[in-house]
Amino acid sequence: MRRNLLIALRFTIVTTFLFGLVYPAVVTGAAQLFFKDKADGQLIHRNGVLVGSRILGQSFSGPTYFHSRPSAAGSGYDAANSSGSNLGPSSKKLLDRISADASAAQAGQPDATVPIDLVTASASGLDPHITPAAADFQLARVAKERHIDEAIVKQAVARQLEGRQFGFLGEPRVNVLELNLNLDEITANSTQKH
Repeated sequence: MRRNLLIALRFTIVTTFLFGLVYPAVVTGAAQLFFKDKADGQLIHRNGVLVGSRILGQSFSGPTYFHSRPSAAGSGYDAANSSGSNLGPSSKKLLDRISADASAAQAGQPDATVPIDLVTASASGLDPHITPAAADFQLARVAKERHIDEAIVKQAVARQLEGRQFGFLGEPRVNVLELNLNLDEITANSTQKH
């Protein structure tokens, strides 16, 4: 019995050391060495200030910005509470929220069809992307509010357009944070010229 306890104790110490310390240190070191940006969360800094991450959505509510998908994660884009709403298609609460979001989105264009991703949350609630259709839907409002030509905004959207991964996985998408940051730079540059 004593022999078995000593074997079990040694095995526990060795595996704890290997899989609790050595393995995580090797994996973390390799990630930092070969994929530093990804290992650090793909953070975006502007003028030395952290403004967000390429892989986590955030809320934009002003009319000068492209708006993200709604988020069901906590109080909205809360990475500690990443999840969908779990409300089914017959849920009155979900239908009321979608209806309110659609009405708000249509405020400036009442006859336009609202793209589905502007009124439905992603499964994680943290999706940083919108579809090209959702970007096109918001294009005129953003251009008007920023007092810049729609063609300039359209070019900014085209620059941020990401294709399917490996050419066949997923759908084309636009990163909202990167698009809005790009538009802030364009707007700042155009006001400096005038």
